[in-house]
Amino acid sequence: MQLATRQYVVARPLYSEEDFSEQHQKIYRHRKTMLDHIREYFTCDAKRAKNAALSLFPVISWMKLYRLRDWLLSDIVSGVSTGLVAVLQGLAYCLLASLPPWYGLFSAFFPVVIYFFLGTSRHISVGPFPVLCLMIGSVVTRLVPDEGSPANFTAFEGLTRDDQRVLVASSVTFLVGLMQLAMGVLQVGFVVMYLSDTLVSGFTTAAAIHILVSQLKFVLGLQVPGISGPLSIIYTLEIIFNKITSTNVCDVVISLVIMVVVFIVKELNDRFKSKLPVPIPIEVIMTVIICGVSYAFDFEKKYGIEVVGYIPRGYEPPVAPELPIFQETAVEAFPMAIVGFAVAFSVAKVYSVKHDYTIDGNQELIAFGVSNIFGASFRSFAASTALSRTAVQESTGGKTQVAGLLSAIIVMIVTLAIGFLLQPLPKSVLGAVVLVNLKGMLLQFRDIPYLWRRDKPDCVVWLGTCIASILLGLDLGLAVGLGIELVSVVLRVQFPRCCVLANIRGTDIYRDRKDYIDIFEPEGVKIFKIPSPIFFANIDFLKNKLTDAVGFNPLRVLRKRNKALRMIRELLKKGSLQWTPNGFLNTSSGPINQPDDENNSEDLDLPSDFKDLPARVDWRAPLPANLVVPTVDIHSLILDFAAVSFLDMSALKGLKTMLREFIRVDVEIYIVACDPYILQKLHDCCFFDDEVRPSMFYLTLHDAVLHILQKHPECTAEKKYPSKILTTVTIHHSEGSLRNRNTLEPETKF
Repeated sequence: MQLATRQYVVARPLYSEEDFSEQHQKIYRHRKTMLDHIREYFTCDAKRAKNAALSLFPVISWMKLYRLRDWLLSDIVSGVSTGLVAVLQGLAYCLLASLPPWYGLFSAFFPVVIYFFLGTSRHISVGPFPVLCLMIGSVVTRLVPDEGSPANFTAFEGLTRDDQRVLVASSVTFLVGLMQLAMGVLQVGFVVMYLSDTLVSGFTTAAAIHILVSQLKFVLGLQVPGISGPLSIIYTLEIIFNKITSTNVCDVVISLVIMVVVFIVKELNDRFKSKLPVPIPIEVIMTVIICGVSYAFDFEKKYGIEVVGYIPRGYEPPVAPELPIFQETAVEAFPMAIVGFAVAFSVAKVYSVKHDYTIDGNQELIAFGVSNIFGASFRSFAASTALSRTAVQESTGGKTQVAGLLSAIIVMIVTLAIGFLLQPLPKSVLGAVVLVNLKGMLLQFRDIPYLWRRDKPDCVVWLGTCIASILLGLDLGLAVGLGIELVSVVLRVQFPRCCVLANIRGTDIYRDRKDYIDIFEPEGVKIFKIPSPIFFANIDFLKNKLTDAVGFNPLRVLRKRNKALRMIRELLKKGSLQWTPNGFLNTSSGPINQPDDENNSEDLDLPSDFKDLPARVDWRAPLPANLVVPTVDIHSLILDFAAVSFLDMSALKGLKTMLREFIRVDVEIYIVACDPYILQKLHDCCFFDDEVRPSMFYLTLHDAVLHILQKHPECTAEKKYPSKILTTVTIHHSEGSLRNRNTLEPETKF
């Protein structure tokens, strides 16, 4: 067989759903009930206990596969590099949370240790995440503002302002961990699927704007009180512009030098990453240099620069969370739990695909929940992952979470031994480091023109989420963005793009009749495609679209016909109309009065009744007594259900009413490609009766069309239709050349 004329031939009977079920027996499958699932969930044996232990502690599984000679050196190099970055980012991101900088070191240590045992990702670097820090900072400044008295909590008595803020941050983190742990135990990790990439992109871009504004006070050396709530970014900018004349020039110069140098070296790292064994840790290098210069020239006293200051050695004893703070912060804690998990899971998924291993969303929730609960007990704040830090861990050769554990050891060494060396570090350096790391999130603005050209509803979601998060705050902005996203999904399903299909001549393929030239449309047949599920919100829309497609309203036609029959009966009774072999004869010379439309109007929706008439009325022929009834140009209507995935009860009733209306005006209904589960549901819900019958369901669209052509030979010029249909399709391989119109076209033989 030559490739240019390769064909496939299918010869089979014409199938309706009933015919197919009779000839092909299905396998009976026992479907589990809710009770079966519950019983199975709570059944325990040795195998399930072992699997549960391995699932709860993934470290057991990958440690057994750890290749000591091949991976250990890479993990050590990666751990040291990541640890240095984690120290600096821990100090910097802690400023976003409005806490003393050294508490960021706690968040870069305790959660990492717990995630080593419970996490399923081998590459993400757990620790402070700027967006999460900013959300915590908004709660902290709301309960413990820079100016004014703090919230009225008994636990605040006798504490300094910094200690009060640490207590708030750790309590919120504990609550976030409880929420994540509860969602993981309840197996609801799927909630992250409701945060689309578009929504997360718009949200993180807005968070980058908030972070940028919050760090301006450190870069400019200004004293700006923390403000939370809607429009807080506007009020903060107003205060900054009012105090702009008090800018510390030394802070600005240091920040600009740091940002320029770090930006250039980071670009070089990206450009020559294939040639560099490890990325140049420019942030650490510049921090060490500026820290030394600040100590040597005493920047704090000479230039009034605000520095990190005293860093205590060691770790503080555990602290219990405060329940009154739980009640006050529960609304803000839930979006933190979702955002922290969603970002970490998204990053983990990217690297799991790249390195070919699987991650478990529910186990990730448990891991982050326990990490945050444990960390909060030692005064750390909520942890997630930062993309830049994770990129360092992976690009420097990290193979497993051994690299993460080593990075935590580096952080511990700084905390226990050499933290005092960072005391003269200017806070403007930390602010500059934060701003440089915003590059990736700020570049997401480039998504706007792309989304507008490709998918305008997604662009609206992006813009709505971003604008709402900027103006209303991150917690309310996330809720608004989620609402916009759900509305866009509902609108797409509620107003689907319906179309009328036509046969592509010579094939068994059907496409939108507006898109092709060489098509075949049997006379009196309409094929209507429903491209979405049918439910209570779109059933009326689909009815209207179907009415527009066929060109008439079946209920209106039915009522007009029944009014005409009522008129004919009345004229026959009066003698003004008589039946003759040639049809009805009007014997009245006077005007004929139309009957009142309101009398017995409920009878007009019933099927047309001809039993007391001398003959059946031909609605396509001229009617007696100058009666006018809208014409029906079709005899068959095919509904393509291939894309209908579910029907609810409201749609079920509406669909049955719609089908009855068409059947009562003598339009034959065919439903094709219906999902077997939907068909079973129709049977279970007693959908069928004397008018709406199971025989209207056909296996494929082509089966229904061929059945109609056999039943109505006047639709086509073909004369004979055997019971078996041979479909021959010729596949042409152009080998990259232009299409030849003289080539033999595919044909369908009846």
